[in-house]
Amino acid sequence: MSESLNPSADPSANPSAPTPGEATAGTSSAAAGTGTVSSVHAPSSAAAAGIPDDLRAASFERQRRLRQEPRFPGGPAIDPAGSHHERRIRSFQPRRSRVTPGQEDALLRLWPKWGLDIDGQRILDLPELFDGLPAVLEIGFGMGEATAQMAADDPGTGILAVDVHTPGQGNLLGLADRNGLSNIRVANGDAIILLREMLKPDSLDGLRVYFPDPWPKKRHHKRRLIQPEFLDLVAQRLKPGAVIHCATDWEPYAEQMLEVLTAHPLFENTVADGGYAPRPAFRPLTRFEGQGLDKGHVVHDLLFARC
Repeated sequence: MSESLNPSADPSANPSAPTPGEATAGTSSAAAGTGTVSSVHAPSSAAAAGIPDDLRAASFERQRRLRQEPRFPGGPAIDPAGSHHERRIRSFQPRRSRVTPGQEDALLRLWPKWGLDIDGQRILDLPELFDGLPAVLEIGFGMGEATAQMAADDPGTGILAVDVHTPGQGNLLGLADRNGLSNIRVANGDAIILLREMLKPDSLDGLRVYFPDPWPKKRHHKRRLIQPEFLDLVAQRLKPGAVIHCATDWEPYAEQMLEVLTAHPLFENTVADGGYAPRPAFRPLTRFEGQGLDKGHVVHDLLFARC
C-alpha cells in the first residue's frame, strides 16, 4: 500500500462524503480524493428544511468552486476536477495532514513551474512538458523520495508523478529543486481523469504503480486500481512496447495483478516463465517497502509490455 494512497478519510474535508468504512464512489494517492458518490441519494437537509431549489443550487455551485480553488496561492487545487461528483468507484481516498513550512515554500515557489492540476479540461503535450524527453507516468508517489531517486538516476526520462497528498507534492517538488531535477512534473488529482481526458493515445513510454492501496477487505476489492477496465484505458495511452511496472507487498493483490495482466490481450509478461519479475535495479527500495520487509512481507514486481 502506498504511503499516500492508504489514508483515513477525513469527512470534514467534504461534508457530503461518507464516513470511513462506508462504500464510496469518488490521487495519490492521490492526489489523491476518492469517496464515491452513490447513485441513490437521501433527501438533503436543505431540501428537508424547505430551502428553495435556486438557493440550494447556488450554495452547491459555491462549494464546488471552493473545492477547485488552491489550498495555497498558485498551488494545487483541493479538487481540480470536482471528481467526487463523478459516479465512479475510486481506488484512493484523500487525507488532510499538516504541510511543513518547507513543503509549503516548495509549493508556493515551484507549483507554477512544475505542477499541474488534473482538471480534465485540456490535452497535455508531453514532449512539450518534458522538453522532448520520453515520459513515464507514476501513480501514487507518497513523499516522493523514490521518484526523485529514479529521476536522478535517469535524467533522460521525464516522470509525470500523480498524487493527491499535498505534503508529498510539496516534498517531491522540494527534492527536485534541491537536486536540480528538471525531469519531474507533479500532477494533482485523479489519475483516471488524467489518462482518460488529458493524455493522447500512444503518448506514454511507461507506467509505474508502486504499492497501491490493496483494499484488503473483500467488499472493497472493487476499489483496487489494477482491474481489466483500467488496463483497457492504459493500453490506449502506452506506446507499443512500453512497460507497465507494478509492485506490491500484499500477496492477494499481487495474485490479482498477475491474473488480470496475464489475461489482457494487449499486455505480455516480460518474464519468460510468466511469473513475477525480480525487482529491477531502477526501482529504489523505499522506506515504506523496507517497513513491509521488516514485517516479513514479500514484495512482488510485475513488468508487462504493451503488445
